Amino acid sequence: MISKTIEAALNEQIKHEIYSSYLYLSMSAWAEASNYAGAAHWLRVQFHEEQEHAMKFYGYIHDQGGRVTLQGLAQPPVEWTSMLDLFQQVLDHERKVTSLINNLYGLAFKENDYATQGLLAWFIKEQVEEEKNATTIIEQLKIIGNSGQATFMMDRHLASRGK
Repeated sequence: MISKTIEAALNEQIKHEIYSSYLYLSMSAWAEASNYAGAAHWLRVQFHEEQEHAMKFYGYIHDQGGRVTLQGLAQPPVEWTSMLDLFQQVLDHERKVTSLINNLYGLAFKENDYATQGLLAWFIKEQVEEEKNATTIIEQLKIIGNSGQATFMMDRHLASRGK
């Protein structure tokens, strides 16, 4: 049985995961409108991944005898200045999510909730991967600078995600 404190915290995290998917869909729409089809694809994959994360929490709450209570979402940003700006925002957002997951783990630890700690261990590992992926893209974008041809090639590379 899940405690009310953990249930409330995980419901809050569902909101953050769904917002993350909403943010990545907004980013994808910007990339598509900016003729970065590869980045748009990469971000849509990220959109689906974040939805899966929300559903992991959703299922876990139910499996533990709790109740999911959905919360409202803020509108995500809709404009970025460049691919570098876009992916810097991806990294900043993932760092925020990492902090949220770490805080949840601390709460589960404080409450001696070993099952929730087990769930969150998966998310901690996932966040290491998320931050690494965004950092790699940012570093590559910094290397190529404002080269149109190199940016085009990078965009094509991003299109290969999940294929």
